[in-house]
Amino acid sequence: MRIGFISTYPPIECGIATYTQYLTDALRSKQTDIYIVSHIGGSGQQVFPTFDYEDGDLAEKAFSTMVRFTPDIVHVQHEFGLYGKHLGVSVVPLILEFKMLGIPVVSTLHTVYTDLDMPHRTILEAVITNSDRVIVHEGYQLDTLKSLMPEPLHDRIKVVPHGAREIDILPDAKKKLGLPEDKKVILIIGYIRPSKNFELVIDIFPEILEKYPNAVLVMAGKTRGQEYVEYRNQLLERIANSPARDNIIVLRGQLPQHVFDQVLCAADVVVLPYKIVSQSGILAHCLAFGRPIVASSGRALVDTLGRANTGIVCNDRREFIDAIVKVLSDESLARQFCENARNFVRNNISWSIIADKHLELYRDITDAPKVDVRIITTE
Repeated sequence: MRIGFISTYPPIECGIATYTQYLTDALRSKQTDIYIVSHIGGSGQQVFPTFDYEDGDLAEKAFSTMVRFTPDIVHVQHEFGLYGKHLGVSVVPLILEFKMLGIPVVSTLHTVYTDLDMPHRTILEAVITNSDRVIVHEGYQLDTLKSLMPEPLHDRIKVVPHGAREIDILPDAKKKLGLPEDKKVILIIGYIRPSKNFELVIDIFPEILEKYPNAVLVMAGKTRGQEYVEYRNQLLERIANSPARDNIIVLRGQLPQHVFDQVLCAADVVVLPYKIVSQSGILAHCLAFGRPIVASSGRALVDTLGRANTGIVCNDRREFIDAIVKVLSDESLARQFCENARNFVRNNISWSIIADKHLELYRDITDAPKVDVRIITTE
């Protein structure tokens, strides 16, 4: 089976790019032929950088490149803004071109907000209407779309969880990063933007330090270009004015995957205080390395943490303080969270398992003859 992916791709720094790399690697390990048509900047095995984010002819560029590879199925990784202006509206004519040629299309929706305004809803309805199958990562996202979309579209929407790596915890991570080895590390990490709510952790850290003095707070990440630079500067000013500033460390700059992994492995607890979250790639990486998690009560976080039993969900400032201190103080609890997380990945969301779920979905929409003959598939 030959699958054509349309997506951003590494070394472009983007959660969707990383997701696509891990998924396509897992599919290739199962003898699936993969071609990737990506944004300018992507590179790798059978990766063809073809279009840029704001190209007026984005859809035609992506389509005309992909059809040369005669894919059995095209799989579009969707995120608002990846496919041109007006919330990435060029993804709609792109899908339509494949549909008119008779090539089945699968679309993965990486962001589905519980409250969709009309522009977002318009694009998602067009994507769902014209795709043969649509993948979301969380059950509540399926429920949201069913409540908003016409009933005939419901059956084509399927839940396939976000995958996670089965990977060894990196040794001596604190030492390699120059972090104090004798202190517990509280970590906030990822692209810096207001929805992440990092200021909450910075503001409560002095109270955490009063209850657990042997801790440091590490903020690791950067802005995406010039986006949210003012917010980043506000966070840095908060840190500079904090009475606990001597125990706060900022890791700035590029975080390629191997550095990102080291930073996660150095953490004794990862805090996800998000105000708005649809699904979280950061959460998947935390599970892979068995990091104890303290998180806000967004549905995507609550559902996964509930299934994995790998952290504590909080509703307010006081609960965050108490939960972080509890994880730092109770080593038995932290070890149990770590073990639970890695077992959950192994048994439920490893990339190998997620690749199998994709292959099952792909086979369901291909036009293999429904007759009693012997068929050998070659690649």
